[in-house]
Amino acid sequence: MNATLMKRLFRVIQSGTSADVDVLCRRIVDEEKKQGHGRVAKELEQILTAKQPPKSAPHTGTLQRLPTSRRESAPLMQEIPVDRLRHHMVLPDAVERRFHRIEKEFAARTRLAKHGLKPRHRILLYGPPGCGKSLGAERLAWNTGLPLRKVRFDTLLSSYFGETMTNLRKVFDAAQTSPCALFLDECDSLARSRTERNDVGEVTRITNALLEMLEDYKGDGLVIAATNLDSALDSALFRRFDEVMKVPLPGIEEICRLLKTTLSPMVTDRGINWREIAQGMDGMSGSEVVHIAQNAAKHSVLESRRSVGEADIRHALGEIQERHQAQG
Repeated sequence: MNATLMKRLFRVIQSGTSADVDVLCRRIVDEEKKQGHGRVAKELEQILTAKQPPKSAPHTGTLQRLPTSRRESAPLMQEIPVDRLRHHMVLPDAVERRFHRIEKEFAARTRLAKHGLKPRHRILLYGPPGCGKSLGAERLAWNTGLPLRKVRFDTLLSSYFGETMTNLRKVFDAAQTSPCALFLDECDSLARSRTERNDVGEVTRITNALLEMLEDYKGDGLVIAATNLDSALDSALFRRFDEVMKVPLPGIEEICRLLKTTLSPMVTDRGINWREIAQGMDGMSGSEVVHIAQNAAKHSVLESRRSVGEADIRHALGEIQERHQAQG
């Protein structure tokens, strides 16, 4: 059985409902089928169908009710379904090792605790737009087996005095109660520097509250924050994280690997000069590189070709370059 599914199953057995267990058991059956274990999958399926549980309300995929804002009763977090988590990243070796270290420490947290040690569990990812910060959060959730819960700043932030801090407290309390990968994307909306000239009292109070909650967080999951603006963040925020990691734009080698990985479901022509093409994409974000590869694949299909050629990739690259020129 996939180790991630096994960990999820044990968590659900410990704190979930029978419907949650059923959902995960069926996912395990599907995984066994994919791996070609037909006999095992059939036997497991027979066990599941032997005794059908009584019908209940439709399962929403969330094991615990997510916190809501007091005024509008709107959810303060959004849980990303496991089957929508992206987890394949192409990173420079040094950055990949740091991601892997976080995942390895989380897996060994029980052993570390026996020696009075704690795993890295408060992570700050920063870098330019499109570099892969959100993807990094999804990857950490996938590889640790934690549900990814993304804070909804549209409902968290309130114009009413003190309500933003109340909402923030609800979010951290929920993360303490039910282990998850709590994701604060674009956290600069909460943690702008307290030294900015246009600062007002409420902004300072929100930043102070966030710093305090990060400091006090003792949950069994992860808190992952992401920002584009490392210089505008309050300097005290950096000290609250166990790992502060820059996610860089891809270099030439990473661009080549991104192109090949994205186009791997397709047949590609032999003799494509991947490095030369990658040099023409130098400075682009990872999301742009993936977008170019996907557009090249679509162009090849629409042109009724059996494989993706260098001309398809260059055509897609030209479209992106024209867009950049139009944007000035």
